[in-house]
Amino acid sequence: MEELAELAGITVRTLRFYRERKLLPPPRREGRIAWYDSHHLARLRTITGLLERGHTLSAIAELTEAFESGRDVGEVLGLGEPTEETPVRLTPEALADYFEGEVTPENLAAALDLGYLATDGDEIVHISRRLLDVSAALVRQGVPLAAVLDAGKRVREHAEALAELFTTTIRTHVPDGDMEHLRPLAKSVIEAELSMALDRHLAAEKPND
Repeated sequence: MEELAELAGITVRTLRFYRERKLLPPPRREGRIAWYDSHHLARLRTITGLLERGHTLSAIAELTEAFESGRDVGEVLGLGEPTEETPVRLTPEALADYFEGEVTPENLAAALDLGYLATDGDEIVHISRRLLDVSAALVRQGVPLAAVLDAGKRVREHAEALAELFTTTIRTHVPDGDMEHLRPLAKSVIEAELSMALDRHLAAEKPND
């Protein structure tokens, strides 16, 4: 315990307090000897980093509970790595920096449920660099992260329906077609239709001269 506290830059008394608050998992025991490892050190550094960012110990405990209840990255990527998306590895502190003040247990649980986030040991993995950057940009523009995640859930439902529509259409008429080669065509149709729909909505908002 003394060695772990020294490496983490805290006192043994603080370490015992974190253990009592169940912020730190119990050590592996061999007889009367308690063994701590790199995961305990990473957890302590995460606690320190989140405290420095203004999170309370109660909030950190809730975040830890949500984090530990999430699916691991192997489950989220069960169908294989995304073909066009780049996963991003983050520490909990880095995630807090992306969405300053918006990383709440509720938002973390929602992102885990959506499959945007997964766990890999002491790291968090975001499934898509593009979705991460867009989400952060929307939050910086003043959109609450909870609203971003809710919109993401609704977009997911429409995207699944569109993917099924294109897959069924192509398989029906081109049963031997290469879906990977036809994939850009489907994306182009969706992007064009979305662009025109945005044009119509923006035009409708303009005051009449």
